[in-house]
Amino acid sequence: MSAQHFLFVGCLAVLFLGCSPSDPPQDFIKIGVAAFQHETCTFCPTPTDIEQWEHYGPPLQGKEVLSRDSYVKGFVHGIGDFSGVELVGLTSPRDPVGGSSGSWVTQAAFDKYTNAMVEDIRAQGDLDGVYLALHGAMAVKEIPRPEAEIVRRIREVVGQDVPIVVTLDLHGNEDAALAEVADAIFSVKRFPHYDSYLQGERAARMLMHIIRGTYDPVTVTRKPGVITPTVMQGTSVFPCLDIMERARRWEEHHPGVVVSVMFGFPWADVPDVGATVFATTNNDPALAATIADDLNDYIWALREPFAGLQYPKVPEGVQEVMDNVKKGLTPVIVADYSDRMGDATFITEELIAKGVSNFFIGTLADAPLLDSLSAAGKKAGDEVTVNIGGRLAESSGAPLRVKGTLEYFGAYDNPVDGKKYDRFAVINLGNNNRIAVSPDLYQVVYPAIFEALGIDDSTIEIIVLKSRNHFRRGFDLIDYSKSIVWIDPPLPFFGTIHLDALEYEQIPDTLYPFVRR
Repeated sequence: MSAQHFLFVGCLAVLFLGCSPSDPPQDFIKIGVAAFQHETCTFCPTPTDIEQWEHYGPPLQGKEVLSRDSYVKGFVHGIGDFSGVELVGLTSPRDPVGGSSGSWVTQAAFDKYTNAMVEDIRAQGDLDGVYLALHGAMAVKEIPRPEAEIVRRIREVVGQDVPIVVTLDLHGNEDAALAEVADAIFSVKRFPHYDSYLQGERAARMLMHIIRGTYDPVTVTRKPGVITPTVMQGTSVFPCLDIMERARRWEEHHPGVVVSVMFGFPWADVPDVGATVFATTNNDPALAATIADDLNDYIWALREPFAGLQYPKVPEGVQEVMDNVKKGLTPVIVADYSDRMGDATFITEELIAKGVSNFFIGTLADAPLLDSLSAAGKKAGDEVTVNIGGRLAESSGAPLRVKGTLEYFGAYDNPVDGKKYDRFAVINLGNNNRIAVSPDLYQVVYPAIFEALGIDDSTIEIIVLKSRNHFRRGFDLIDYSKSIVWIDPPLPFFGTIHLDALEYEQIPDTLYPFVRR
């Protein structure tokens, strides 16, 4: 083996492991960076228009973009391993209010931000590469594959010779259309997504190797034909753990290979819904096909455990929670997994009816209640009798009438998860029971919410979270909780495991575990 060949193989071996490249820069390199992310629940009631996108402020510009989120921060850090590189932030919208409880992204919003990126690129002149932090589950009625369209519009400006790399969430709905316009695709391998920074770093190194001509990407795409609720996609347990580890082993055995597996986002009525496999190699289409076929077949073989879990209904689930308390398996985390709007009252109502003590509901979404408390001049320490929750959808249940003390009412700022609200409330119902009230869906991921609210969590035995698997990062993987109970709501709707209850119109005719009616 020649010295040059040995050096090239060595570079590929460290390409995605975080080591600094030793080869000197060839020329000054300019890379455009942008982010445009949305996980669209097309069955949810509220469209995601420009007003929702700019609720927290106008789009980010220039250097603001370079610290937008962990994907982008990881990319910036990865580029730091190379000298002679300038990063140019392209117009990028902030996260919209409501997050994944938002329905169809309007074409006006899509066009505004995508076209702004394109105009920024034109104003910058020649770029050597582009990095896009996307999601994969954006849905626009007029545009069947929005992420591919974003890349396509940018490709029209930069040309075929300028590489474009993309990072995605594992809940993305994608197919070969994206791989046809993007040079490389990286999706997170963990849910909760604690590897988004890492994927940004990997994308940076890949992009630089493509720019320098040491990597010629070839991507093969497969669609296993499986659709599964997001609650079943946790990667700390079988079978998702095994699927992602299989992808990682392919990457370890073949340095330079990228295997991106997305489990899909079923709450979107789009033609590319469901699981996806992207396998990228350095100009080795046969290897890419072998890897993609292997993951495709493996996911299909695991389709039953991947898509077939069942959860107890509310009465049975609350009884299981109470039994765990008696056994000392506290704190019990109760996953109100299906409540995508954040205001369902079923579990809270059952806990109160059963006379349960020491529970914390984190949170119920109710912006009108917060508005009314503010308009009435209420403050911490006041007694209140209010209707809470059950406002946003029929599937949320009825508003719950509660009486208690307004223990907290004011701004909320949690430095651990970065969540900020102008108004936030905690109602103490007595018996050490509390309901936290947020303006919109708040998937609480870390126990730091208790410190932010001045609550002693050592006295709390039951914690109800509007979350599917996200809570595992702070409440399970660090051994905080002693038991976890997922509870199914009374009726199937967008958000539950009962996908056959949804009125899909655009999905493929054959998807496990059901076919379109």
